[in-house]
Amino acid sequence: MKIKNASRLGALALVAAFAIGACTGNSGATASPTTAGASTAPSMAPESMAPSDAPSDAPAGVTGSISVSGSSTVEPISTGVAEALKIANPDFNYTIEGPGTGDGFKRFCAGETDISNASRKIKAEGEADVCAAAEIEYVELQVAFDGITVMTSPENSAVECLSFVDLYALIGPESTGFANWSDAQALATELKSTLTYPDAPLDITGPGEESGTFDSFIELVFGDIAEAREKDETSRPDYIASANDNTIIEGITGSTSSLGWVGFAFAEENADKIKELAVSEEPGGECIAPTAESIADGSYPIARSLYIYVNKAKAAANPAVAAYVDYYLAEGTISSVLETVPYVNLPAATLGETRSAWDASK
Repeated sequence: MKIKNASRLGALALVAAFAIGACTGNSGATASPTTAGASTAPSMAPESMAPSDAPSDAPAGVTGSISVSGSSTVEPISTGVAEALKIANPDFNYTIEGPGTGDGFKRFCAGETDISNASRKIKAEGEADVCAAAEIEYVELQVAFDGITVMTSPENSAVECLSFVDLYALIGPESTGFANWSDAQALATELKSTLTYPDAPLDITGPGEESGTFDSFIELVFGDIAEAREKDETSRPDYIASANDNTIIEGITGSTSSLGWVGFAFAEENADKIKELAVSEEPGGECIAPTAESIADGSYPIARSLYIYVNKAKAAANPAVAAYVDYYLAEGTISSVLETVPYVNLPAATLGETRSAWDASK
């Protein structure tokens, strides 16, 4: 297989204006009148940053508090925006948590939060219909692109690239019980894989079903294959599943023949610990490495959009919510935050559509 390697992002600018911390699945960032700037996750604003260092385009006079929950992937972006807004507005407070897209929508559709971060679109059944039953109207706002990185241990020299059928044979619903990479060989060969798998333990760690990263991975990678084989569109149940991205990384580093997946941004932040694998859509096809460039140009096959969902009624009733979203979508805000984490900016036209959707919802 031929591997196409676009240039990797440069070193993360963690000392830049918005120093984003790790986007762990159980983390949360809070700022309150008594604990302004406090956080249970690493702070995303340098300790030396004073109110006078506030971004020049941040609005002034914003007061009140907001509550945000949902995707751990989107959490660093939303927290970076909130921290920048608070620097200019000491009386603005926020709580941002990252339990996962699915858990975030449960809270959002129960009316418990103002905004839901999401690494996939809201599901028609079990989420959108729950919001509708609760008379919660919302606006969907696309804010960035992200990829999903398939990874293994740096010590696993036997694997460099996996096709969609390889991933299905190793992680899909028909691979339950496969304890060794070679256990999946017969299924992979049936699916026209061109690879020969190593005779090594198959130790899989990845997101759980509450995660939007899980949903996106299953839909993008397994969807067509599962449908053609008349199988459930899901994964094998017997792997180590975690909502905490750090736990997933630990699982990958804990085995020399590991396999797993996580959001591209978090994989990049841990690139010294794991080995990112290239991916091809078809067996024997061109392998594409996950990079900011390949995600932005659409060549990397496991890429997705990132969203925030805003409760319209709460935005109308709470000026802090409206001011936060206004600033989120203001010129330069997202791109400034994305200078410190390797998510991918939306094209200007797409961001313009997002702004128009927000303006129309007011």
